[in-house]
Amino acid sequence: MHPEIQGFFDPATSTVSYVVHAAGSVECAIIDPVLDYNAAAGRISTVSADAIAAFVQAEGLKVQWLLETHAHADHLSASAYLKRKLGGQIGIGAAITQVQGVFRDIYNLEPEFKLDGSQFDRLFEPDELFHIGRLQVRALHVPGHTPADMAYQVEHHSLFVGDTLFMPDVGTARCDFPGGDARQLYQSIKRLLALPESTRLFMCHDYPPAGREACWSTTVGEQRAKNIHVNDSIDLAGFVGMRTARDATLGVPALLIPAIQVNIRAGNLPPADDSGLCSLKIPLNRF
Repeated sequence: MHPEIQGFFDPATSTVSYVVHAAGSVECAIIDPVLDYNAAAGRISTVSADAIAAFVQAEGLKVQWLLETHAHADHLSASAYLKRKLGGQIGIGAAITQVQGVFRDIYNLEPEFKLDGSQFDRLFEPDELFHIGRLQVRALHVPGHTPADMAYQVEHHSLFVGDTLFMPDVGTARCDFPGGDARQLYQSIKRLLALPESTRLFMCHDYPPAGREACWSTTVGEQRAKNIHVNDSIDLAGFVGMRTARDATLGVPALLIPAIQVNIRAGNLPPADDSGLCSLKIPLNRF
């Protein structure tokens, strides 16, 4: 059974969100939805998420899952907003608790903040099976970019890789965030690229070189032949050396500071103060 897949590209964050369902079924999953954030004004809006909601409603779909591939550093998650609007359960990898532990201290979060992942409805264990309606999904633990990254393999044909891989002419994700590890990323990627060459891979981001339009679908075979960072001719040592040197040249993602403190809460904002206002923290000299 092949899934029906609709991608939504957010040019502000270069993020691709997805709606996935089986043909003829109403149950769907939304993967990695974006909550719009104006950093200069400190304002949140829901234009990107509302476009997804409009599609779901127009197609007569029912949201069963809101799936996060990891706690993103480049956009705020709209999962909590879409859950309130459309229903569904928010799922993420069980290792999110490691990420929560690191960033609770960095942000000095409120004492009530729990490190058990209970902000999410479902914590997926490695290789756990679940369903989107009639579609079988396997949650693959693919650490390296962060300790908690997951890829979602829908049936045997389609794989949502999160930030593990990018399009072949862009390469692979950085590994210099807390808990990141280039060796782990290489091993995770090799696991994915051991799947049949016809397996479709769906990216969470695209950063197209000049002259190419944004795109977000490729295959295992194309990645093995052409990925500029991790094709079949590149070994572990070569990848780790490249990734370490490249990461040392990269700046902090523009939305890392606001995004992580929201995303480890499953897309919920921090608790409001006595006036009813929510505020984000800016930890100084930590990144």
